[in-house]
Amino acid sequence: MEKRRNHLWHVAGEHLTHWSVAGAILAATGAAPEHWFATFLDKVHLPRGDLPPWLAHLDYRLVAVIVGLSVIVGDNLWRHHRHAAPMPTAVAPLAPEIPTTLAVPAAPELPDKPSIAVLAFDNMSGDPEQEYFSDGISEDIITQLSRSPRFFVIARNSSFFYKGRGIGIKQIARELGVRYVLEGSVRRDSERIRINAQLIDGESGNHIWAEKYDHPIAAIFAVQDEMTGAVARAIEPAISRLEHERLSRKPPESLGAWEAYQLGLWHEAKHTAADNARAREHFQRTIDLDSRFVPAYDHLAGTYLAEGIVYASLPISEAVRLSRRQAEIALSIDPQAPEAHHAMGFTLIISGDLVSGSAHFEQGLSIDPNNFRNRHQYAGALLFSGRFIEARAVLSDLLRLNPLPDAFAPLRTALVVSYYLEADYANAEQAGRRAIAAHPGHPWAYRWLAAALGQLGRTDEASEALRKAIELSPRSFHFYAAERPPWMRPEDHRRMQEGLRKAGWTG
Repeated sequence: MEKRRNHLWHVAGEHLTHWSVAGAILAATGAAPEHWFATFLDKVHLPRGDLPPWLAHLDYRLVAVIVGLSVIVGDNLWRHHRHAAPMPTAVAPLAPEIPTTLAVPAAPELPDKPSIAVLAFDNMSGDPEQEYFSDGISEDIITQLSRSPRFFVIARNSSFFYKGRGIGIKQIARELGVRYVLEGSVRRDSERIRINAQLIDGESGNHIWAEKYDHPIAAIFAVQDEMTGAVARAIEPAISRLEHERLSRKPPESLGAWEAYQLGLWHEAKHTAADNARAREHFQRTIDLDSRFVPAYDHLAGTYLAEGIVYASLPISEAVRLSRRQAEIALSIDPQAPEAHHAMGFTLIISGDLVSGSAHFEQGLSIDPNNFRNRHQYAGALLFSGRFIEARAVLSDLLRLNPLPDAFAPLRTALVVSYYLEADYANAEQAGRRAIAAHPGHPWAYRWLAAALGQLGRTDEASEALRKAIELSPRSFHFYAAERPPWMRPEDHRRMQEGLRKAGWTG
């Protein structure tokens, strides 16, 4: 409603401003710049006999000028007020000692290879409940483009940051450090799907390629493949046929399964216990409808592990058992699916088998070098094996694919851990504050920040961070602090406990 009011005011302001200018010219010269305006005023006859003397002699053309100028002045004052007003924030600072503001980093340099950001497609269906559907279209295009090693593709977490913000393409390209931006819209009804897409040069703002797709709803996957191939050809005409084929992946056989999968991803990305449970329901429905869709098994396994390692609502041994079952099924369906290797590798890492888990991540990356989930967990395996510099190199690369402040929460926390376990507490503190600013509701970074501040002797700030870590998730804090997670080396766990005790923890 507010958007519509703003639009109406904008349209009215444009017309009245136009009329006031015409009125001013007419008042000054006796001639209007447009025939219709002069004709309109000539037709106006005021009942001067019934008016007061001072009003009867008033030139109505002057009235038009005054009204128009009032509109112009009012419009400019309103715009100034609107742009000067501070943006509201939904996140209260943790405490005066722990600032939670984070500026967007300086524009990254353009990569050597073609770089692209796929923005969230606009939902034009008129139904807010279909938002996940248009998001899913964009996500699938990101996934397909990421499969080509010839492209540098910004991850979903960062490209979706601009959804609904009305920011220009040039600014988006500059902030994300990409040369190309793909944007579009999706309109879906009961029988057809209509997709408009356009590829834009981020430096000049010129449209490189645009296309419209209007197909029966059942042909959605063919449309995605066609669109992704067209984008690839527009960015780099020299891409070979083999690399084109690598852009495609086998979609779920059923549209119902695909929809359930997209809803699962949507809930999973919210990173709450309730949404984790909802995500599991959708991933299970995906499998019920399409039992050979491997990515659903990977994410279903992840919901079990999240219950164990994030929300501590399931014993870790039970979480590993349930997750391993899904990973085994995924590998039996397709041993060459990178998602299957991620599911098994993640399960093995959480159970404490870092060597075997790393081997699965490496195999998954040999199949798909750009697979975000395998690369992220591989960094974790390096981290908890004591290979901090190597882990940080992988994490820094992943953060380049997620350059905005609200990048994937565990990614930023892993960077904090890499500094802390290396006894670089000053950098751990700074990384911890950045992680908290980006994800104030996620409990992990508070724990590591408390430990780092404790090691630095800043007990008041450390105590506040410790309080917040426990408050956000008491069970999770107890699991990590009082018990030693299977994937952590004894010396690393003792170092964390040491910092927490200096922060005031009495366990």
